[in-house]
Amino acid sequence: MRRYLRVVVLCLACGFCSLLYAFSQLAVSLEEGAGGGGGKPQAAAASWLGGGGRGAARGAGSAGPAGPAAHPGRSDRYSVKAQPVERMHLAVVACGERLQETVTMLKSALIFSIKPLQVHIFAEDQLHDSFKGILDSWSFLQTFNYSLYPITFPSENAVEWKKLFKPCASQRLFLPLILKDVDSLLYVDTDILFLRPIDDIWSLLKKFNSTQIAAMAPEHEEPRIGWYNRFARHPYYGKTGVNSGVMLMNMTRMRRKYFKNDMTAVRLRWGDILMPLLKKYKLNITWGDQDLLNIIFFHNPESLFVFPCQWNYRPDHCIYGSNCREAEEEGIFILHGNRGVYHDDKQPAFRAVYEALRNVFKRHYSEKEFRLHQIANEAHGIVCARKGCSGRSLMLGSSKEAAKDQTHNKKSQHPAPLSGVFSRYQVWPLRAQSHQETWANPMQFCRN
Repeated sequence: MRRYLRVVVLCLACGFCSLLYAFSQLAVSLEEGAGGGGGKPQAAAASWLGGGGRGAARGAGSAGPAGPAAHPGRSDRYSVKAQPVERMHLAVVACGERLQETVTMLKSALIFSIKPLQVHIFAEDQLHDSFKGILDSWSFLQTFNYSLYPITFPSENAVEWKKLFKPCASQRLFLPLILKDVDSLLYVDTDILFLRPIDDIWSLLKKFNSTQIAAMAPEHEEPRIGWYNRFARHPYYGKTGVNSGVMLMNMTRMRRKYFKNDMTAVRLRWGDILMPLLKKYKLNITWGDQDLLNIIFFHNPESLFVFPCQWNYRPDHCIYGSNCREAEEEGIFILHGNRGVYHDDKQPAFRAVYEALRNVFKRHYSEKEFRLHQIANEAHGIVCARKGCSGRSLMLGSSKEAAKDQTHNKKSQHPAPLSGVFSRYQVWPLRAQSHQETWANPMQFCRN
């Protein structure tokens, strides 16, 4: 009898617990229905350091119609959440009359990139309104987000840093200290033009070994015409030094590393080594912050990943004929128009590509139109790279009346259509992932 009594009591206890669980689940579902889906509100992105000032930020990738807010009352307790898409970070520093160059660089970045892009623009205060007016008009770019920052240097040496080499150029040295929440970053000068997706150079981060913190291209390929190996009065990396116009950084590693140096036996962190280095070498450096980077990586060569010259193709590679072997074999990936070649007639090919890209986004596009232009440009590029060009031009950002294959009409002062220039100079900014495609023919750049 006692055995049966115990079984009955146990069954009653289990039934009571089951009833409590059922009521608790009912209460939870009612609360979620009243709360509109149970999702946590997302904080707005800060537009500047500390969230104040005149900076601007435009968010991208907010929840669309398929998001939780579109279905009030539906619990996402058992829903499968999509993995967040990696956002690439691009930084540029603009001072003086560099507004148009910077905007053109951003156009080249946005036309061909695939993953979402976060752009960090460091500019003088008088340029902020102009940047905001232009970039806000690109509302059709749903994967593009930007933030504006002031030019900031350590207060005790701000004037000295700002005047080093070119105005504001040394700002790049302090990016790891300012953008503390950014893990990796691609820094470029304002006179850069992307001829293939940023995604491709961004992927080089995965090729870093455990000691490498940054990547740059050599300053020269041919030592006989190199600057550092002939004229430098300070240490420099490798045989011919490195050029910092395109610099890929793992800034988390940069902030953590202790750097060897020739000033003290104690290794110094990034924020502690810059000013002592400037004080020691300021009378011996010519190219400002680039020289300081060369000195740092001379003492820490294991920390630098060197990518080929095709990722930073400059007029120097054409002065005495083509001297970038990788570009001859695989094409030009990033064009660097230093020496002011976008604005004179010394390098017509550089100028023609710049002016064609400058004309993109001259009118307002919808997201659908922009995507169609991207697809058309990709298809045209693939056909031309494989079979040669038929002479017909795509109208990416230019009028039909201007569809003549000419680099620059001096009478009308209208640049040629984008694809017309690409056809003339065999520059094909393909988004295809095949490495067998030709992106830009350096022989055409050096020949014209």
